[in-house]
Amino acid sequence: MTELAATVKTTLGFWTYLMTDVILFATLFVTYAVLHTNTFGGPGPDELFSMPFVLVETLLLLTSSFICGLAILAMQRQAKQAVLAALAVTFVLGAAFLGMELYEFNKLVDEGNSWQRSGFLSAFFTLVGTHGAHITAGLIWIGVMAAQIGRRGLTPHTSRRLVLFSLFWHFLDVVWIFIFSLVYLLGAA
Repeated sequence: MTELAATVKTTLGFWTYLMTDVILFATLFVTYAVLHTNTFGGPGPDELFSMPFVLVETLLLLTSSFICGLAILAMQRQAKQAVLAALAVTFVLGAAFLGMELYEFNKLVDEGNSWQRSGFLSAFFTLVGTHGAHITAGLIWIGVMAAQIGRRGLTPHTSRRLVLFSLFWHFLDVVWIFIFSLVYLLGAA
């Protein structure tokens, strides 16, 4: 198989995967929209969420996406060390975001507001938790990419993988913008 055929096959496969994630998240958003008022007498989003906390989370993830974009620009210049530095910063910001998300989940559960309390909380934990699972996969992907680039350099193969990772990471930012807007902002209104 030629390099071009492998690139097309990999890219098409990745876009197919990404579209299945679009369907997954669309389903979770619809589920949340249906269940967000089903609090079963418990607290609703306006009582549970701290907007300053969620804003910091959002800024961390958006900044990580910007830095990931800088990694792609560095890749185009064949600046291996700049790519590795940008991946490291992206990882740290993504890990900080994930840590804040886990802290929020832990706090909610400690206060008696677990996914078992109401339809709203089940939908919330499922939607936000699925996004968090994707962030975790992205962090693992960053680690693998950094190791490959560190060992092999910026080859056509590692560069293609880096571009696909970047698309994945930016996709997660788009999903988070919807979560931030529909779950947190509308929930606080």
